[in-house]
Amino acid sequence: MSLTKAKQPAKKKSGSNGSSFDNLEIFLLHLPTTIWYLIFCYAPMFGVVIAFKNYKPRPGKSFLWALLNNSKWVGFDNFKFLFKSSYFPIMLKTTILYNIVFIILGILIPVTLAILFNEIYSKKLAKTCQTMMFLPHFLSWVVVSYFVYAFLATDNGLINRAFHFVEASTGQNHNWYQDTNFWMYFLVFLNVWKGMGYSMVVYMASISGIDGELYEAALIDGASKTQQVKYITLPLLRPTISIMFIMAVGNIFRSDFGLFYQATRNSGALTSVTQTIDVYVYKALLEQSNVNLSSAAAFLQSTVGCITIVAANLIVKKIDPEAGLF
Repeated sequence: MSLTKAKQPAKKKSGSNGSSFDNLEIFLLHLPTTIWYLIFCYAPMFGVVIAFKNYKPRPGKSFLWALLNNSKWVGFDNFKFLFKSSYFPIMLKTTILYNIVFIILGILIPVTLAILFNEIYSKKLAKTCQTMMFLPHFLSWVVVSYFVYAFLATDNGLINRAFHFVEASTGQNHNWYQDTNFWMYFLVFLNVWKGMGYSMVVYMASISGIDGELYEAALIDGASKTQQVKYITLPLLRPTISIMFIMAVGNIFRSDFGLFYQATRNSGALTSVTQTIDVYVYKALLEQSNVNLSSAAAFLQSTVGCITIVAANLIVKKIDPEAGLF
């Protein structure tokens, strides 16, 4: 009696179409990014112990040797310089209030622009506008500070010269770098101007992923553009908005050093509106050259930032269980 064996499916060889090769491609693709993060993000985390030590380098010895053998534990003494500073209430208030305004405007304006640009029929015009608004994101604050100075310089600034031309006056020029009322609002404008292009692209990418049949069905039902935005676009953008909000809240105790220091050209007259935690730490380092103070401030900001991210995520998850970051 002959038995016929069932044909076994042939094993797929690893090759150009095999899963092993595909996995290798993906592994090699993310390998440079993984190495970058390991070297520049995770390896330096060992240096957090400097915040709790009196680090003293010794000539001819490595950083690790000096940290382990030539530096005493001081506990929380390095944190006291921040809390005992007479500027602490001012810089804490400035940092938090500015970030609250940045978070609100950093969501409202990019979302509005993304929705408006998505309705532009001319693709060339839409691409041109997107490029022009995205370009400031690639400019460093040093470059931006020179552009700002060209407009606000006391002697040959474009604004002062324009005022003289219009008023036909030879009076004294206005010193913009001592006008705290002006910079209180101008700093907000600069931050929104530089960052709204990047955020707008993120929201436009989310809008492009929305199923077009939803809009077609709404159009058949007689929905206007405003109703389509209210009942389709915004609800489907909510997860992206939530993630951007949570990430922004995590930096509420940080400030953009370039914005508050470089753009204002470190004007002493603007201290009341530019003295954030990061600016204060930098100035303290210039005067005392103590890396322990900088490490303590950075550790404090990171710890508070982690707590605020978790708290913001819990609040968002309570409002909308499907919109949290984790």
